[in-house]
Amino acid sequence: MTERKLKEIKPVTPGATRAPNAPGTPGAHGTPVTPGAHGAGVKDISAPLDTARKRLFIGLIAASSLLLSLLLVLGWGIPYIGFSNIHPSVPYIAAIIFGLIILTISWAAFGLVLQILTNRRLPGAGKTRGMAIKFFLPLMELIARACGISAFEVRRSFIKVNNELVQNMAHTQPPEKILILLPHCLQWSGCGIRINNRVENCKRCGKCCMAGIIELGERYGVGIAIATGGTIARRIVVERRPGLIVAVACERDLSSGIQDTYPLPVFGVLNERPFGPCCDTTVPLDKVEEALRCFIKPQNNIGEAPPPQTPPPKGMMPFGNPGNL
Repeated sequence: MTERKLKEIKPVTPGATRAPNAPGTPGAHGTPVTPGAHGAGVKDISAPLDTARKRLFIGLIAASSLLLSLLLVLGWGIPYIGFSNIHPSVPYIAAIIFGLIILTISWAAFGLVLQILTNRRLPGAGKTRGMAIKFFLPLMELIARACGISAFEVRRSFIKVNNELVQNMAHTQPPEKILILLPHCLQWSGCGIRINNRVENCKRCGKCCMAGIIELGERYGVGIAIATGGTIARRIVVERRPGLIVAVACERDLSSGIQDTYPLPVFGVLNERPFGPCCDTTVPLDKVEEALRCFIKPQNNIGEAPPPQTPPPKGMMPFGNPGNL
């Protein structure tokens, strides 16, 4: 697809009016925002993922590996005298076992930091990502809490690092193997149409960003699903069996979702919450589109508008139109 054609793609941005406004100005859905009304006084707690600090993740993972190594040394050293009473060689066997575990943890942490710094795929990238997701992240949150660092910042840093690892290790996928997984809070809270089970029910009124996301899904030929919770999200993944997920959610839900779906690659896009969490959220459509372009296997006409249908010659009846019979 040529660069000129890519520039012609103009994603719908119905969420442009969803940002909080000053009192008396039109709100997200065309109603004035006044003190005490919906969204008034609520701080926009969302921020671009670009502001997340990778060095926070690097520092915490280094501290986690060091702490684990010290605990293992203590676990071997304290009962050292008792081991010798069992057999003279038991202390040495225990030292070898604990040493191998320490070496594995240190190597995994070093490999993960090296991938983050070089932004290149290294041998064993999938395993190091797995250790970061399943093993290091919970310990990192505990260390951060002890150091007075909010879990919010840790999760943002983790999501940013995860996205870079997924970009380095994930192969491109055909459109039908990619799933856009969305939270239900993206839908306008005043909408009476239920689209949780079928996004096709959306009337595309433009009062929320769902119309733009559905347009992207149709343009690129990828699947779209809405999850109302972690259990529903896991069920959707099991039923659809995608090769890659582009997930939209807040920091907490993205972090837990990445953990739950491992080893399936998940690329996270943070939602924006101008009215607070879980209510009338939105998402930058350009970020979702960038992710789709990055992971979709190149094919002809992907991302292009369908060609216009030429009318039949004058006097000829269109095929399959019973109204003209």
